[in-house]
Amino acid sequence: MRRHRIAAIPADGIGKEVIPAGLEVLQALSERGGDFVLDVKDFPWGSDYYRATGRMMPEDGLETLKGFDAIFFGAVGDPGLPDDITLWGLRLKICQGFDQYANIRPTRVLPGLTSPLREVAPGDIDWVIVRENSEGEYAGHGGRAHRGHPEEVATETAIFTRAGVTRIMRTAFKIAASRPRRLLTVVTKSNAQKHGMVLWDEIAAEVARDFPTVTWEKELVDAMAARMVRRPRSIDTVVATNLHADILSDLAGAVAGSLGVAPTANLDPSRRHPSMFEPIHGSAFDITGKGVANPVATFWTAAMMLEHLGEDAAAKRLMTAVERVCADGVLTADVGGKATTAEVTDAVCAAIRGAN
Repeated sequence: MRRHRIAAIPADGIGKEVIPAGLEVLQALSERGGDFVLDVKDFPWGSDYYRATGRMMPEDGLETLKGFDAIFFGAVGDPGLPDDITLWGLRLKICQGFDQYANIRPTRVLPGLTSPLREVAPGDIDWVIVRENSEGEYAGHGGRAHRGHPEEVATETAIFTRAGVTRIMRTAFKIAASRPRRLLTVVTKSNAQKHGMVLWDEIAAEVARDFPTVTWEKELVDAMAARMVRRPRSIDTVVATNLHADILSDLAGAVAGSLGVAPTANLDPSRRHPSMFEPIHGSAFDITGKGVANPVATFWTAAMMLEHLGEDAAAKRLMTAVERVCADGVLTADVGGKATTAEVTDAVCAAIRGAN
């Protein structure tokens, strides 16, 4: 019997609804397979914790999380608190503290879902966006001076290191090499940003020499956004900077039908630290507490976590169940249905239990 220790952090908004749904589905998988157990510990960190303690997580939070095999994360953000406090105090603190430098975001139009793009059907889009997750535009370097004066200035310094760019390029090329099309698009803005982005292009060319089976190309980020809408079938694997991939992957989720079906893995490929798995939809306070949040992104995220833990059969069983339920029309409102979070969760659990 294999055992995996999971730290569950629902955090804010609909995270408190979809993470319990995800844990319910994971429990059904464990019972169905009978060959692994998840030891889950819940942590009440987030905006409510901040209001009570003045911190988004305890000072020794990272030390506490080190003992887990993976982190199952909901969402962070609260309309009553500044976004920089909530994000940097919890999600980014974990990502940077554990050097989770590879953010992996797959995109597919699942059966039963409709893309807003004309003539795009399930199977027409199958992308993986690889986002550099530790430096770039979100490095957190910069400052403010002359606050409150007409001369006030704010600087935000994007940092691109050879080590950081090389390791994300190698990750992206490895993923591209493992996929049938073996196609990688390297996204930059090197026509206008002549230092960091040019280094990004140069390192891509260097790393490419170690992956002769991969066809690679360069695309400017604005052209890539247009291509995702106009020629989605031309795309397979994409690698981009922290900011660029953040924006493109949200567009990818929308193209797939809804951000409510978009998963994420924040990986430390070296496995020195636990990796963190989260749906990308955010805290969505406009629907919090209504019971209508789409749990599919969380289920897909859970499948990615299972793959990371070596439970490939369970991950496949979960995605098969999710696709069956979506195809049967058990959908939440964001993808054109009328089902509640609980109804989708119950349907997926039933599909898992009834699978041959």
